[in-house]
Amino acid sequence: MRAHGVEPLVIPAYCDETVPPYSDVRHVPMSIARRKAQAVRSILEADPSRDLPADPVIVAADTIVYKGDIPGRGVIMGKPADFDDGWEMLTSLRGTDHVVITGVSMIFMETGEERVFSDLTRVWFKDYTDDELSSYLMTDEAYDKAGAYAVQGTFGRYVERLEGDFENVMGLPWYRIEEELSK
Repeated sequence: MRAHGVEPLVIPAYCDETVPPYSDVRHVPMSIARRKAQAVRSILEADPSRDLPADPVIVAADTIVYKGDIPGRGVIMGKPADFDDGWEMLTSLRGTDHVVITGVSMIFMETGEERVFSDLTRVWFKDYTDDELSSYLMTDEAYDKAGAYAVQGTFGRYVERLEGDFENVMGLPWYRIEEELSK
């Protein structure tokens, strides 16, 4: 957001991020983003003295990495629990493609209107070596990222190509958010 000239007020959303039952995997990050947005709404409504900008909009997002068929016969990859989990994720993605799906929930506080959507980007990885993978997983970068990688970080060198919004892979599809705000 800052890269696009918006200075956000960041309010952590502590909520259940358990994957809900689904028939279409695109609804998973949308559902979790919605929980996050509603948690922030509750925080703001409980503290009416908080200094907010005019016409505040809550923007919450959740991102998953998904290997499989859309709408839903595959594997959802969240944040890796440890080295072995990250190894399993990134080994399964090596030399092939996957999708990154970011769900966004926007709540317009003045009207109560809520918009929920997802954006999908297909990513192809190069065939990296076990040594390269091990070296990467020895850094902190992999452990707070869905699918165990940060496309904007050092692992970006293993991206062969992508179809869709690069910023979506980073976790916030700015151009789609901007489109929703302009409505």
